[in-house]
Amino acid sequence: MVKVALFDEEHEKDLEDELNEFLSDLSENQVKDIKYSVSVSTDEDGEQLYCYSALVIYSVKE
Repeated sequence: MVKVALFDEEHEKDLEDELNEFLSDLSENQVKDIKYSVSVSTDEDGEQLYCYSALVIYSVKE
């Protein structure tokens, strides 16, 4: 069975930590793909807001 896990953080280091923690529970052959994205927007005050996200596609035994 194929599953996905979605991660979303405001700082890239936080995303890295979350991904590494999740991946530590999987074997290398379970991970099928990782999609990475960065989005930038501004709030009402003009301050930049960053969104770092990743989608992990992995398999599990049924």
